[in-house]
Amino acid sequence: MNRTTLDLWVGFFVALGMAALLFLALKVGSFSGVQMEQTYQLQAKFDNIGGLKVRGPVKSAGVVVGRVADIRFDPDTYEAVVLLNIDSRYTFPKDTFASIYTSGLLGDQYVGLEPGGDERKLVAGDTIFKTQSAVVLEKLVSQFLFNKAAESQDQQ
Repeated sequence: MNRTTLDLWVGFFVALGMAALLFLALKVGSFSGVQMEQTYQLQAKFDNIGGLKVRGPVKSAGVVVGRVADIRFDPDTYEAVVLLNIDSRYTFPKDTFASIYTSGLLGDQYVGLEPGGDERKLVAGDTIFKTQSAVVLEKLVSQFLFNKAAESQDQQ
């Protein structure tokens, strides 16, 4: 193989490697090249959002139906207010339940919507009142350790 052909192949594989790195960076950053055309905004209030982030997915039955648009703190109620952009193709009943879940054991957090049975639908600007906050792993571990310590003291 002459020098020019070798340089061409090396350049090709370097370009391929850089394209793969760019693809992975965009996937990790939750970048979606195609934005949802029509969305409507809902809000939900949570006592604790854990590690939920803006642009995090909103899922129903495992399907991404929207994205987290904004997260604010309400100084009057001391709750986190999460604004959700929902794809207009999907409508949910008024009694929909919103929970914060974790993908896997230590994965990213997302908002899960569980539809209720109400005939009326949520519309733009509505608030989801039935919510369940994120499960904080540190809180569970500390409660477990505290209970174990209390049991050992009771046995003495």
